[in-house]
Formats: sequence, structure tokens, C-alpha cells
Amino acid sequence: MVFSSLEFIFLFLPAFMAVYALTPKKLKNAAIFLGSVIFYSFGIGDQTIYVYIFLMTILVNFIIGQFIGAYRKKKGRLWLVIGIIFNFWWLVFFKYSGFLLTNLNSFTGSSFTVKDIILPIGISFYTFQNVSYIIDVYRGDAKPEKNFINYGAYITMFPQLIAGPIVKYKTVAEQLKSRTHSAKRVEEGLKTFTIGLGYKVLLANRLGGLWTEINNIGFSSISPRLAWMGIFAYSFQLYFDFCGYSKMAIGLGCIMGFDIPQNFDNPYMSTTMGEFWRRWHMTLGSWFREYIYIPLGGNRVSKGKVVRNYLAVWLFTGIWHGASWNFVIWGLVLFALIMLEKFAIGDVLTKIRPLGHLYMIMVIPITWLLFAVTDFHQLGVYFSRLIPFFTKSTVVVNSEDYIKYWGIYGKFFVAGLFFSTTIPGKIYKKMKNSVFTSFVLLAVFWASVYCMYMGMNDPFMYFRF
Repeated sequence: MVFSSLEFIFLFLPAFMAVYALTPKKLKNAAIFLGSVIFYSFGIGDQTIYVYIFLMTILVNFIIGQFIGAYRKKKGRLWLVIGIIFNFWWLVFFKYSGFLLTNLNSFTGSSFTVKDIILPIGISFYTFQNVSYIIDVYRGDAKPEKNFINYGAYITMFPQLIAGPIVKYKTVAEQLKSRTHSAKRVEEGLKTFTIGLGYKVLLANRLGGLWTEINNIGFSSISPRLAWMGIFAYSFQLYFDFCGYSKMAIGLGCIMGFDIPQNFDNPYMSTTMGEFWRRWHMTLGSWFREYIYIPLGGNRVSKGKVVRNYLAVWLFTGIWHGASWNFVIWGLVLFALIMLEKFAIGDVLTKIRPLGHLYMIMVIPITWLLFAVTDFHQLGVYFSRLIPFFTKSTVVVNSEDYIKYWGIYGKFFVAGLFFSTTIPGKIYKKMKNSVFTSFVLLAVFWASVYCMYMGMNDPFMYFRF
């Protein structure tokens, strides 16, 4: 069950919100905990063992937090290490064991059995939240949560459980104990949820249709113009899919009285890749900065160690996104670009903004191509279509194929470009309380419902991470 589904919007959400509204204040976190576990159970289908593993990780981290809080000056570090190993063990087992064994067999000639293990949804996100909690308790940045229900509500909270934003415990610790519920917050949350729904259903899904068609056609037979259209379509799809999910999560959190942090800040308006990654998936970037980059010394050390610290962050970023070599290479390419900007061209790109935007228009789609295509042969084929001057192909290509697809998808490209800018946000900020805006959002909602009813919907792309 996903947010952009009729089952969620017309069955689960109304039922949960009705129960939540009628639940006494002291028991609202219990309602969130129980409702979120039910929501998660729908997501994992018949793999019920994953529910037990999920609950077990919550209980273990809750207990470890108590031990760290009680023995922080004596055995706190030991309990912290135990907690970190415990959490990442499950992530490595489910997400990376197949990748590790396959490569071990390949490099050493061994014959370890590689099983196809189903990845529990949301494991990357709730692992990072559990780890941030025990680290913050060890550092003294947060007090250990004494109420298991409160901690369970924090980890399982269904708006951000599956694909973030990654919420640190210290960000919502006070809100878990006391928060405001009001009609105004409900209205604000519903509006934000609707905007995210429109991003996902009306933009991401529609633009994603072109990328799907190109995959079905085959990369070798498309023209260079269609190849560029395809990777731009994927770039827009990824943005509006994930940004849409984040907005829906923030809206649902607002309805329940929580201030879930923003996850995107118009990243496609950036002039450098470094700026882009400060504005894209901001909660993940904040996590890596606070728990890896700064503990390694941040930028307070020698230039060589700064480079090392960036390398560590971007290797982890690549690996976090998937157990495949293309993600490792993707992370290394981002690292190389950010180092190039930091020590050479960054100031020029920032000062001459048109040049910076032109640079990013070229770089962003190419880096997302590394992210999108896991097969290296197919990746090479696609690059040969993007830049055909250096390769020869015996495949017959229709050089006018882009005309057909621009006729179908052109309007969505224009909409994607417009909604990637800061203009819609500024207009909405000025007019969000007007009757006109309410009618527009109502139209967005029902248009999205119609598309979902007609089957024009896809799973959220970040669910696989």
C-alpha cells in the first residue's frame, strides 16, 4: 500500500485519522505505533517475518538506548558499538549479502550459494533513524526515551517509515510528548499532501512513461535527441517522485502534529553539484554530515584528509542507494565532480550563474543515467546514443523519433521545468489561504484520483532503496 493509491487515500487514511482523532491525547502515540505497524504489514505482504524483525529492532534499540543513558561514562561506548553492529548487520544481510557473495565468487572462484533475499521495505531509512538515536544518546544530544510506545511511534511513524525523510529523534523528541492538534494544521497538512500527490501522479508517473517506453524500445535504436529526452524525463521523474513522497509525508505528519523536516529545496536550480546535494534529499545529507563527515574531522583538518572525508561520505552515499557497482561508480563520480568544484571551478560556476545552470543541465542527467542503468553494457549503449560522434552503430535509427514523443510528453516536460523552479512555491506562499488555491488543489486531487483509478500509477522509486 502506497500513499498514491486508492486503498490508502479512501480506506486506510480515513480509518486511521478517525481512530487517531477519537483517541485520548495520552494514547495518540500508541495509535500511531499500532496504525503504522498495520500499514507496514500491508506493505510486506505475506513476508510476516519482516514485521517481527522490524519490531525486534525497535525493542533492541530502545533497550540499548537505556543502557547507553545509564552507563554513558563507563560502558556507553561499548553499548554504542553493539548497537551500531546490530543495526547494520540487518542492513548488510538483507541488502548487500547477495552482492558481496556474488563478487566474492567472481573474484576468488569460490562457490558460495547466493540466495535471492527480498529486501524489507524501508530498512535503509529505519536503520539510519535507529542508529542516529543511539549515537545522539551517547553524545548527550538527546535523552534516552523512557517510554517504549513513544520510541515505537517515532520509528514506525508511517508517513516517513518507507522512504523518509530521515527524522532524527532529537528533532521530534518534544513533539512525541506534547504537540499541537488543530484544524489549521489539518488543513495545512492536507494541502501539502495534495501537492505531493500531484507531483507523484500527474508529473512523475507521466514523465516516467517516456523512460519506460525507451527501455522497451531498446537503447541502441533511439536517436540522440530522444536519448536526451529520455534521461531528462528520468531526472524529472526521480525528482517529482521522491519530492512528492516527501511532501505527502510532511503533510501527513503535520495532520498528526509533527513537524517533519523538509527534504528538498528546489535542487534543480543549483549551479554546482555540491549545492545540488545540499538541496536534494537533505535529511540523508544531514545524516552523513553529522554522523560520518564531521566525526572524521569535517573541513577542520588538512586538505588531504578533507578529500578523504568527502570520499568516505560519497562512497557510503553510493552504497546506501543500492547493492550494485553502478551505485558505487555513481558515488565516485559525484565525489570527483564535487572535488573539482571545491578546488577549481566552483567559484566561477557560482559567480556566473548562467554558466553554472548550463553546467548542471548537462551534468545532472548524466549522473542520473549512472543511477538508472545497472547493466554496464546497456549503460555504454545509452552513452553512445547521447554522444554518437565517437561511436559507430550498425542499428538503423529513426532520427525523427523524438518528434512523436515530444508530441506526447512535451507538455509534461514544460510542467516539470516550471515546477522545478522557485516560482510555484512563491505563488503558493502568497495565495495558499485563498479560495482559488483551494479549488486548484481540489482539482489536482481529483485529477490524481482519476489517474490512479485508470491504472496510471507506479510504485515510488525510492522504495527499492
